[in-house]
Formats: sequence, C-alpha cells, structure tokens
Amino acid sequence: MNEATPPNRCRIVLIAPPLVTPEHICTAFDGGDVASLILPENGMDDAAFQAETIERLADRMMVGAGGAKTRDEALELGEERPDYMFFGRFGYDNKPEPHHRNLALGEWWAQMIQIPCIVMAGSELASVETVAATGAEFVALS
Repeated sequence: MNEATPPNRCRIVLIAPPLVTPEHICTAFDGGDVASLILPENGMDDAAFQAETIERLADRMMVGAGGAKTRDEALELGEERPDYMFFGRFGYDNKPEPHHRNLALGEWWAQMIQIPCIVMAGSELASVETVAATGAEFVALS
C-alpha cells in the first residue's frame, strides 16, 4: 500500500449536532482520521435542505441516501445511484450497541452491492468494532 492507495479498513463518519459551529467541526477533524461529516438540516425542510446543500456542495462532496428499513427499500434507493447508502436513524439509534437492523442491512449491502455503505454504530465507542465486522466501508458515530 502507498499513499495513493486508500486504506482497507472501516473509516469514521461523524454526525454533527444541530447548530454546530465551524470551530467544533474543525476540532472534530483534528481528532483523527475522519472520512466524512454529515451536517444537520438546522430546521430547513428536507427538500429545501437537500436542494440547497446539493447546489452548494455537489462539485466537492458526495451525496448519499438513507432511511431504508428493508432490503427492498434499500435496493430502490440504490437504483438512484447515490454515492453511498446510510443505514441508521439520526437521533434515534442512540443505545450503547448498534441496532440489529442496521447491522443486518449493512452486512447484506456490503456483501451484495458495490455502492459503499455507512452503518450507524451505538453510543459506545466499542460498538465501532461491531459495525466494522459487518464489512461496511464506513461507521457513523453520533
């Protein structure tokens, strides 16, 4: 492996809390190998947030999909060819361990589909290892 070859390991995705400041974002990225940051909509409705965010960041950022609760829903979203698929629920999957549905969908997706996936871990840092064992390319911490 050289510097041009990406690491073959699960990487961290951070989920920013509502009304996060730029200073907090910089501090989070200074903390280690963070692959991505998911921003909150900060009170905007979904359509307005997505249109404004895509318009502002699409040339520089990846655009993903999420919210699927079943394999069929995930495949339907995957037909739109997002840059990644997210399994989990912001603000709800906050128990110490990852939700079993997130783990099952992430493992299935990682084995069957080429589009990378992000799986929401639990609130305990040790849950990152459980998610990484699924084969998911990214693990999200909130």
